[in-house]
Amino acid sequence: MSLDNHRSSSRHLQRHIWSFCMWCHRLAHLFSSTQCLLNRSSGHQISWQPRYRKSLPAVSRWHHMAPASLNCAWQLHGDHLELRYAETLMRFDYVWLRDHCRSASCYNSKTNQRSLDTASVDLCIKPKTVRVDETTLFLTWPDGHVTRYGLEWLVKNSYEGQKQQVMHPRIFWNAEIYQQAQVPSVDCQNFLETKEGLKEFLQNFLLYGIAFVENVPPTKEDTEILAERISLIRETIYGRMWYFTSDFSRGDTAYTKLALDRHTDTTYFQEPCGIQVFHCLKHEGTGGRTLLVDGFYAAEQVLQRAPEEFELLTKVPLKHEYIENVVGCPNHMIGVGPILNIYPWNNELYLIRYNNYDRAVINTVPYDVVHRWYAAHRTLTTELRRPENELWVKLKPGKGDGDDWQVDSGQLTMNLVPAAAVGLWTFHCLKMEFAGGTRNLAEMEQMV
Repeated sequence: MSLDNHRSSSRHLQRHIWSFCMWCHRLAHLFSSTQCLLNRSSGHQISWQPRYRKSLPAVSRWHHMAPASLNCAWQLHGDHLELRYAETLMRFDYVWLRDHCRSASCYNSKTNQRSLDTASVDLCIKPKTVRVDETTLFLTWPDGHVTRYGLEWLVKNSYEGQKQQVMHPRIFWNAEIYQQAQVPSVDCQNFLETKEGLKEFLQNFLLYGIAFVENVPPTKEDTEILAERISLIRETIYGRMWYFTSDFSRGDTAYTKLALDRHTDTTYFQEPCGIQVFHCLKHEGTGGRTLLVDGFYAAEQVLQRAPEEFELLTKVPLKHEYIENVVGCPNHMIGVGPILNIYPWNNELYLIRYNNYDRAVINTVPYDVVHRWYAAHRTLTTELRRPENELWVKLKPGKGDGDDWQVDSGQLTMNLVPAAAVGLWTFHCLKMEFAGGTRNLAEMEQMV
């Protein structure tokens, strides 16, 4: 073979080798892109999304805070940090990690408010360096800013951690459970004058949704003093504190002698009143017993026996309305929400809107969903009406009752001249501003 032919064959072979390498490189890139797309869309329908962040290769190995320690480990991915600590695997978006920085320039610790302008954070941001010691995660950003997070704080505030936490610990009860618990009433003087009395009331209320105070002077003014011991009183269309009796002075069934089935009140408010206090000031006659049912207990039974119906009751929005045409009180109020209200991250029930009297026309969902909703509503109603779930009490002058979003109430037919003073609070006011608004939530939790 001549030298020229040899050189030609060599160049031809080099071109083939170069083409083959390019083909392998493109195939590897295609496989990597496809794998990334599959990972991102796992469990979901694949759809086009704008690319806010450049593709970054994932680090394929876990980093540990010390070579011999498996207590904490972290791994960088293209758009998030994966952290394993305290037997919890957590994932944090990089923008989230920058946005929640608690440094002095990003967060005002005196007011507990964010100082950082979230809209100024680069949506493609990625930490330049990451370091973890026994208690703290350190992130250095491209501009040199350093963010520090306590590992316990991250567990508490991560999505994965929140899914495992209960916002409001409660005890669900039927009549037998409540009676066996022998929940004590609190003496009015002890309630008003001592931390121990207030603590006992709050423990009963927060755990069971109801609490009783004995020996309250049977006046509207003393009932108001009792209410203000707990919180600011909410002004409504009824006023701050008001009387009601069976004189139909307001356009509501509660102002009649008719028996009332189980229900929660003020469902026609966009935020139903979270706490109500009832105090019977006068009763000359028969009847007047109050029925209390733990709506959360009933809802839990529905969840166990018919989970698909429970889910439907958490999703179908309903209108509740209050229409009043009594002279001097022209009111029309509408509140919207499902019967069962849950926190979506942990499915914890926190509020029930159950009032067949005030429910408006159902016109928010199509006919086929309506029929399934009626079946689910029937299941919940059956649970609420079970005799074993009914706790009957008779309020008398001097005995006050508080209940919240957990408890459905009702009453038997009343005769002659019963009267009651009522005050309403939002639920959050009890938690944050009880006892005249001088204590915060952390102090209350420490007391309770």
